[in-house]
Amino acid sequence: MSDTVEIEGKLFVPAEAAAIAQWPSVVSEHPQPTLTLKDDDLFLITDTIGNIAGLLTDERQGSMGLFCHDTRFLSRLELQIEGHAPILLSSNARKGFAMSVLCANPRIGDRIRAETIGIQRDIILNGGLFEELKATNYNTQPVKFQLTLSFGADFVDLFEIRGFNREGRGQLLRLDQPENGSHNGNGSGEFGESPELMKEEDIPGRSRTSSGMNSPQELMLAYKGLDGSVMESRITFVQRQPDYLDGYTAVWNLELDSHETQVFGYRLQLLTDTRPTTAGNTPGSLMQAKASILMEEQEWRNSATRIRTNNKAINEAIEQAEQDIYLLRQSWGKGKALSAGIPWFSTLFGRDSIIAASQTLILDPEIARSTLEILAEYQGKTWDEWRDEQPGKILHEIRLGEMARCNEVPHTPYYGTVDATPLWLMLYAEYYAWTHDRDTLDRLWSNAIAAMDWIDREMEATGYLTYACKSNRGLANQGWKDSSDCIVDRDGKLANPPIALCEVQGYVYAAKQRLSELARLKKRLDLAERWEEEARNLKTRFNRDFWVSDLDFCALALDGEGKPIDGISSNPGHCLNLGIFTPEKAQSVAERLLAPDLFSGWGIRTLSRLSPAYNPMGYHTGSVWPHDNALIALGLRSQGYIDQALEVTDSILDMTITQPYQRPPELFCGYDRSEGNEPVQYPVACSPQAWASGSIFQFIHTMANLVPDAPGNYLRIIDPALPEAIESLCIQNLRVGSTLLDLEFERSGTTTACRVTKKRGNLRVVIEA
Repeated sequence: MSDTVEIEGKLFVPAEAAAIAQWPSVVSEHPQPTLTLKDDDLFLITDTIGNIAGLLTDERQGSMGLFCHDTRFLSRLELQIEGHAPILLSSNARKGFAMSVLCANPRIGDRIRAETIGIQRDIILNGGLFEELKATNYNTQPVKFQLTLSFGADFVDLFEIRGFNREGRGQLLRLDQPENGSHNGNGSGEFGESPELMKEEDIPGRSRTSSGMNSPQELMLAYKGLDGSVMESRITFVQRQPDYLDGYTAVWNLELDSHETQVFGYRLQLLTDTRPTTAGNTPGSLMQAKASILMEEQEWRNSATRIRTNNKAINEAIEQAEQDIYLLRQSWGKGKALSAGIPWFSTLFGRDSIIAASQTLILDPEIARSTLEILAEYQGKTWDEWRDEQPGKILHEIRLGEMARCNEVPHTPYYGTVDATPLWLMLYAEYYAWTHDRDTLDRLWSNAIAAMDWIDREMEATGYLTYACKSNRGLANQGWKDSSDCIVDRDGKLANPPIALCEVQGYVYAAKQRLSELARLKKRLDLAERWEEEARNLKTRFNRDFWVSDLDFCALALDGEGKPIDGISSNPGHCLNLGIFTPEKAQSVAERLLAPDLFSGWGIRTLSRLSPAYNPMGYHTGSVWPHDNALIALGLRSQGYIDQALEVTDSILDMTITQPYQRPPELFCGYDRSEGNEPVQYPVACSPQAWASGSIFQFIHTMANLVPDAPGNYLRIIDPALPEAIESLCIQNLRVGSTLLDLEFERSGTTTACRVTKKRGNLRVVIEA
């Protein structure tokens, strides 16, 4: 594996290893605090004052900017007063699609005292970017000052920001400047090259106007890609127009009487070949954008389940998770699936989108249906080593940027994942159990058959589902732990492919068991009996080949020679809820996961701290992941380890309420919990992140222990249990089949009672103690 390259903890097998650089997570400099907004396929990252400072050529790895379709449409957005940055007073981006910033002036010579001019910035995303600024003079006398907004757009592909070098790229464009401003290069020289001077009529869909292109009313930044596509960031100024443009800087010369306020702003549209780049329409004003997105959000909330407890801090975490799940929905054709996370993974993923959809079945089953359909549309159809594609395989990741369009990366889509296909089958069966949606079951049955056929072909050689990268720009590790250094034995030695991960065999076992039931429903007894027998045989082999007797624990994986990779890791915890372990082995795994070398007090680590490869700051070698813990907690619950499941639940919830906005991060460092210390953040963790936010709902599911059977028209609630931090839990508008339910749980000591407070439908609810 010496020809592989590590990028942000992930291992790639590139054609030209030297052409790929490190990702931001391995940069030694600490990233500054940021604010994040998202709307469908659009997201914005700024500093805490709402600015995006202009980037230098050697700082292109910075993640701030306005992005759509894996392209940065805005790389500079810089508010200044008399050439200086404002003083931050407060900022908030809790709503996720809007931010509000209060700032003030620094001292301006002898003319204006510091913090006597107040500036309020309101920024909203809704099919475009909208900003309104209010400047107020709190001096006792009139003041004059200059306020500027500088814009820049480098149109860099997200893969470039993540470290992939390119041999060539397209050309930044500019037009003749109007008479009231002169080009000074602001925002257009990020690549150390002069933008190509073009006539307006050279840009598709544009025609020359008498005022020129860049005027006090409108400003355009544009780029022509290697594929010929022309991308534009078109800025239209509203209310008070700038006095003039200095290149790509809008200048306002303000004169404010005492306590006078002036309002001005702009709307930024994203265009590709003159057509809107974003999925939705762009409203005409900030107020329209705000009203539109609030109405859409309220419609979604009205149809989703409402979950609340008596604990205010936990309620804040639940409310934030609801908000983030709403925001992370992203359009793909006519449907929406959850994008994996901001900033690096704001796109459709196989594994991540499926797991997050499963986690949120209790919140909104529509997410699962749409996810299944979208992934089925992209299901592998041919043999293509460049994209690691095979017929029946579910994709890993899809990208829409220039590098994908030019075939410089294989993400069109890329299929290098071993677990997305069995996970898709599991979600397919789980969705039907929640909804009794026979139309979707029947419509996707051929996709399910194709997915199972892919699994069977891949298992022919070894009896296990394995992976080995075929693409020369693909991922070397293709399970959920896809970093370079995480698949290790007890001595810290790396495994050689093809690799069979333990949890993946559990997914295959569960898929065959669950699909056999659906095959009986479809009157395919031949398939039902075959899949049942294959599941039984897999369980027998698995318990024989993966068990490490002297450790009394399950191996992380088998290597290319079929030898156990016996590192002590969290992976076997995923198998606890799938039925693949014998009872004795399940008990041993459950108990081992809570030992101090794995359980940090904040959660279960990805790798034992006794391993030579352990690193509490490692991406998958000692860090703690909320979704990993949520899956393990569900597995502990299924094995009767209720107190242990609640202990894991408590640890992640305790961590979450210490985070900004009470939002669980993608991961955090695996240092031990100690009195007075908070969890240690992983510097470049995605936030929000779909399966981290989804873990909140999986923990709720674990507490309530719901077992839906919509086709059988009943819901089992088996021995519900609330942790000490929660005395009561209310679940309203829960959808099982065609029935809507309100449930209330109340804890008294160690006993939790449940009652149905409202039911609209004929579902039978069975509460089992």
